[in-house]
Amino acid sequence: MAVKIRLTRMGSKKRPSYRIVATDSRSPRDGKYLELIGFYNPLANPAEIRINEEVALKWIKNGAILTDTAKDLFSKAGIMKKIHEERQSK
Repeated sequence: MAVKIRLTRMGSKKRPSYRIVATDSRSPRDGKYLELIGFYNPLANPAEIRINEEVALKWIKNGAILTDTAKDLFSKAGIMKKIHEERQSK
């Protein structure tokens, strides 16, 4: 089973908010997910990003693939830098 870290859409029409989740790559966008990692609200000024670093690092270490949007959000939150530093120290 290939695991991806991606966004699932929540909220009402024209008022989106997103959950960052770990899910099977074959499941639909808003379908069942394995674990909730964080939350993203693009409508707040500035955009609100909340990510549970421990859970995110666990999934990445286990081979989860980040989508482009999730990777951008992780970069803004500073998690990609921690992953890079951790890999360089090994």
